[in-house]
Order: sequence, then C-alpha cells, then structure tokens
Amino acid sequence: MKRLNPALLLASWACLVSVNSFASAEASKSLPMINGQVKKVDESAGKMTIKHDAITNLDMGAMTMVFKANDPAMLKTVRPGEKIKFSADKVNGQLTVMKVEEAK
Repeated sequence: MKRLNPALLLASWACLVSVNSFASAEASKSLPMINGQVKKVDESAGKMTIKHDAITNLDMGAMTMVFKANDPAMLKTVRPGEKIKFSADKVNGQLTVMKVEEAK
C-alpha cells in the first residue's frame, strides 16, 4: 500500500484554505450593510451581541442576537452601546459578522 506524502497533504490543505479565504472575502463585498447597535462583546468566545435591523440576505427580521466574528480583531473595534453598520453571512453553519464599521 502506498503512503501519502505529508508535504503534499499540507500543500493541498494550504491551497484549500487559501481558496476558501478568497471566496469568503469576495462574497463579503456583495453583502448588504445592516444598521445595528452592539449590546455585548465577548472576546474570549469570539462573539458579539447585536440589536439589528432586518438582514435581507439571511431572510431574517429585526432582532437581538449573538454573532461570531469573522475576524477576532474586529471585537477590539466595537463597544457596547455603539451604533454600527455590519454585514453578516452564514459561515460553516454559524451566523457570522463579516465586516463592521462605525455608523455615521
């Protein structure tokens, strides 16, 4: 029986991760920006609670809920009570904030 080359497996995995990251970045460019207000930030869990308007791309009405942060660094840029604009999508079955910015 032939053994798999570990270097080839690692290179294949790295290529797959790179393709998925690119697809995720491209998809987030077309997502609508939603008005919201940060209610809670949980850096240790990588999540934030947002009271938000309807999220049309997820067919979701206005409500308050917890989202995973696509990039944990974005959790350092928001504070409870702050009004934001954000985009969200479903990533690996989890509702995820893809982009966040201060509301103007």
